[in-house]
Amino acid sequence: MNIWIDADACPVVIKDILFRAAVRTGVQLILVANRAIHVPPFPNIKMLQVTAGFDVADNEIIKRITAGDLVITSDIPLAAEVINKGGYALDSRGELYTTENIGERLNMRDFMATLRNSGINTGGPAQLSNSDRQYFANQLDKFLAQRSQK
Repeated sequence: MNIWIDADACPVVIKDILFRAAVRTGVQLILVANRAIHVPPFPNIKMLQVTAGFDVADNEIIKRITAGDLVITSDIPLAAEVINKGGYALDSRGELYTTENIGERLNMRDFMATLRNSGINTGGPAQLSNSDRQYFANQLDKFLAQRSQK
């Protein structure tokens, strides 16, 4: 199993949690972004820089993942594609996207986009809180523990 990070928009504190988990577990961690991102010097942590452009990083992740891989992303369409390929998707607040909830998330995303396109200010996501960070770390640890038992 590999962990892929949609790294352009991933908060630094979440990347730090992922770095520590990769060092602790030895799991392969790959950051995909259209700009260089510094990663710790461990053989199981890699940076894959792609060209700039709309969905270039997302498309590269989809091209490279295999069933059972975990992708860290807040991009709901990317999460849907990951699930369709047999992978897992976890957002930076610790929500695991599943076949049961991804359709609802896509519908809500599209609805909010329609509101924004019609001029309604829907605001953005709330700032990542300490409890969000802790919840993400707990969900990641739970996921990794379940995978190591298989």
